[in-house]
Amino acid sequence: MGNTTHFSTKERILGAAEELFAQHGFAGTSLRQVTSRADVNIAAVNYHFGSKENLVNEVFRRRMDDMTAARLSLLERALADRPGQLEPILAAFVEPALALAQDRHGGGAFVRVIARAYAEKNDGLRKFLSDHYGHVLREFGKAIAACVPGLSKEELYWRLDFFSGALTYAMADFGLIKRPTGVTETAHRERAARELIRFAEAGLRADHVKQPL
Repeated sequence: MGNTTHFSTKERILGAAEELFAQHGFAGTSLRQVTSRADVNIAAVNYHFGSKENLVNEVFRRRMDDMTAARLSLLERALADRPGQLEPILAAFVEPALALAQDRHGGGAFVRVIARAYAEKNDGLRKFLSDHYGHVLREFGKAIAACVPGLSKEELYWRLDFFSGALTYAMADFGLIKRPTGVTETAHRERAARELIRFAEAGLRADHVKQPL
């Protein structure tokens, strides 16, 4: 019973923090707001997380660890089953992210938290994400580079940046394309993944155009 209570309290704090960070940003959310939303005292936050910075990091870790594991598993399978093909590598990166965005248990709130991370300058969070998840981008970058050997490292990274930005936009689901009536969320997500992968593959394979002197 004690372990269940321990888990429940920590999860309540994380859920409350995620919702508040999505609404008000990191700087605009106080620990007192979190404790009030989670119905816990400040000692519980300090016990589980130690500081607000650690709480912010753990909100990301809770979602990104599973997404990272799914991405790397799909990447490993793509490289083994379909070597040299770009499409399954891109799918391995895209599909877990869109699945997270569609998760009914807080996925939408976490997407807004990601948007906050882009908008707010938080060096501590950026270092945390780089230290813990930078290897994922490097693994995908290496796999993609093998499929487009004509690109320089600089060109590849430009295109990967644009690809990642397009994925974040698709996760937020506030573009021109909305889910049509009668189409399930799963079907809409699968269509979004197909279209984004097709778009990204064309962009990554586009011929290099030299800048005029």
